[in-house]
Amino acid sequence: MIYLDSAATSFYRPPQVAEAVAQAIRHMGNSSRGAYEISLETSRIIYQTRCLIDELFSGEGPEQTAFTMNSTESLNTAIKGLLSPGDTAVTTVLEHNSVLRPLYEMEERGVKLEIIGCDNHGVLDYKAMKEAIERRPKLAVCTHASNLCGNLTDIRRIGSWCAKSKVLFVVDASQTAGIFPIDMQKDHIDVLCFTGHKSLMGPQGTGGLCVKKDVQIRPLLSGGSGIQTYSKTHPNEMPAALEAGTMNGHGIAGLQAALLYLKEQKTDMLREKEQDLAWDFYSQVKKIPDVHIYGDFSSKNRAPIVTLNLGDEDSGAVSDFLAEECEIYTRSGGHCAPLLHQRFRTEDQGSVRFSFSHYNTQADVDAAVKGLRCY
Repeated sequence: MIYLDSAATSFYRPPQVAEAVAQAIRHMGNSSRGAYEISLETSRIIYQTRCLIDELFSGEGPEQTAFTMNSTESLNTAIKGLLSPGDTAVTTVLEHNSVLRPLYEMEERGVKLEIIGCDNHGVLDYKAMKEAIERRPKLAVCTHASNLCGNLTDIRRIGSWCAKSKVLFVVDASQTAGIFPIDMQKDHIDVLCFTGHKSLMGPQGTGGLCVKKDVQIRPLLSGGSGIQTYSKTHPNEMPAALEAGTMNGHGIAGLQAALLYLKEQKTDMLREKEQDLAWDFYSQVKKIPDVHIYGDFSSKNRAPIVTLNLGDEDSGAVSDFLAEECEIYTRSGGHCAPLLHQRFRTEDQGSVRFSFSHYNTQADVDAAVKGLRCY
């Protein structure tokens, strides 16, 4: 089996991640729900993981990291908790439905939405983005890297415009967290949303958001928090403000193990390996007759994603052939990125996405190229 769908979820994970989850299931209690040792130990592990996240993203303290199930919950929390009727939000055509659908919901409630376009290669129209931000909307939200074509967004440039215009800046780091450098201070990010199960190499069901101290987000959920039992309202203090109910302590223990692995392995080297594999794949498949490749390949500095079509062939048929005949697993279809597919004029055909991890090899690349040539 050759797994080339790491943009959806990591399959090859460090063995210590599974070991940490198993250990947690056997020995961990419920954080903030008891003063006995197994509950206290769970709280320690969760706090240590907050510290690792805060260090990774240069946040404003571990208490400013709230855990969620995934980026989707994080983005819903940020978007719905920051916008109110009458506000304006700016986003881009590069976005995943985890950004677009909450924004469309808020639009129905009276939020004005402006969506910035891109060129034929999926490169954001930065001039239009700057002009939109200078009109001082309440919030700008964008992806750090397109999950469809792998293009990186210059979040530092956008963040600087937001800081100058006093616009809240929310970043979807689903495709980049853990493998690309992100600095909330230098990038002027007010809310960073991440998931644990992709480049962070953690378990599914883990994610979170890092929030600047001067940013107040209305909680998406309310209920048990382990503190302030007699209050009629949910706590306002971070991180409890955004964490209602029992936390996924077992998953967070696995995420901690993944974060420690990434810290030891040096993410720059891991990222370079992924980019080299993706670039070699691109260099070979672009020679296949009638292949259409989507995205900006003017530089290697992009997410390790290559998305393509073979002529007018249905993307699902190509992906199924690779899976059934070659045991090569890719992702086909719309990839939850409807606006970018419309820009590429592939909304009916979809596309086949090959996404690489540092666990992949040159042999995987060569086999995938061969599989496409054999279709």
